[in-house]
Amino acid sequence: MDNILRTKEKGNLIVISGPSGAGKGTIISKLKEINNNIWVSISMTSRPVRSNDVPNETYFFVSKEEFEERINKGIFLEYAEYNGNYYGTPKDKILDKLNNGIDVILEIEIQGALKVKKLIPDAIFIFIMPPSLGELRNRLVKRGTDSADKIISRFKTSYKEINEVTKYNYVVVNDEVDKAVAKVNAILISERCRVDRIEDIYLSNLEEELHEFLVDKDFSNMDRNM
Repeated sequence: MDNILRTKEKGNLIVISGPSGAGKGTIISKLKEINNNIWVSISMTSRPVRSNDVPNETYFFVSKEEFEERINKGIFLEYAEYNGNYYGTPKDKILDKLNNGIDVILEIEIQGALKVKKLIPDAIFIFIMPPSLGELRNRLVKRGTDSADKIISRFKTSYKEINEVTKYNYVVVNDEVDKAVAKVNAILISERCRVDRIEDIYLSNLEEELHEFLVDKDFSNMDRNM
């Protein structure tokens, strides 16, 4: 018997944001290990390369001038300036992956996420929240990649960003990484089960199939046992 439902094969666009130090990158990295139907879009940035960065994997790194040239060429789905640096999402490959049924994850800043929401309102927006501001401060300090002034700037920005959480569909508190990963994966699975993904319901031949199924059954033994 064929499946009763035919659902949309197109993948979902998932936007993941949160303050610096919330653990977005770690969650996404672990999510890739347990979900083989996701593709993570690589953003482009004009910020300097950090010691733990892998160029063309963490980000596509370009100069500020090169980034602005790409803005003028219209290659970005969205872009924003954050802490003095540009961040943007190149459009190429995203639509191709979605049309092939693959869920695409964008890890982008909140400014960019809100721009995407205007362009693609049916995308799924997930906000990663630190367990507390104190823990967020500790994580920023432990990174060891920023000066004291930069950490203060990031912390102030994070405080403002947390107030944007109500503009997202889901919020996941990253107090324990494995639990946070499981919650994000559960969101992705549940979104695949939404009723609005149904394209058709096959009911026309169900009565005939049920009749044929019952005719072939021997109910004599059942009568004796009742």
